[in-house]
Amino acid sequence: MRIAYLLYDDLTLLDFVGFYDPISRLRTQGFLPDLAWHLCGRSATVHDNFGLRLTVDRITPDLSGYDLVYIPGGFGSRPLMNDQQFLDWLRTATAVPYIVSVCTGSLLLGAAGLLKGRRATTHFDAYDTLAPYVSEVVPERIVTDGNVITGGAVATALDLGLHVCELLAGKDAAGAIRSSMSYH
Repeated sequence: MRIAYLLYDDLTLLDFVGFYDPISRLRTQGFLPDLAWHLCGRSATVHDNFGLRLTVDRITPDLSGYDLVYIPGGFGSRPLMNDQQFLDWLRTATAVPYIVSVCTGSLLLGAAGLLKGRRATTHFDAYDTLAPYVSEVVPERIVTDGNVITGGAVATALDLGLHVCELLAGKDAAGAIRSSMSYH
């Protein structure tokens, strides 16, 4: 399984790390030993909303070769909603088996047309912004509609990661990962 984490300037770091940590444990704890991932972006480095610099592995790769694409939220999502180059890149994920976002990452999925006719969620302050892109905004922590999984506000990232762990490796694996994180 191959995962593309889409990173951009002014992302919320917890949106990324909260999901990344439990998912990475699928490999380190032996549940999915062939799991691989790339940090993807449009430049060699990106900065979170507090200025922490992250190094990107791949610059705008074709996302169609991945099994899961994950996009976090953050203040940087708003300008990207109108950035046609970014949206075109995101559209290369259209046929990916799993498309996952948390917080305002769903706004980017919506702006790229990946949520058309779907139910989805986002940060509670952005429900109205998401509404034009979906069939229904669902005020829940995690919403699954077909191959698209969206999570609510920032702290949901950890729950979303564990949810996807269960989806990919089963309930026992997700439970073991949850226990190893001392997350109840």
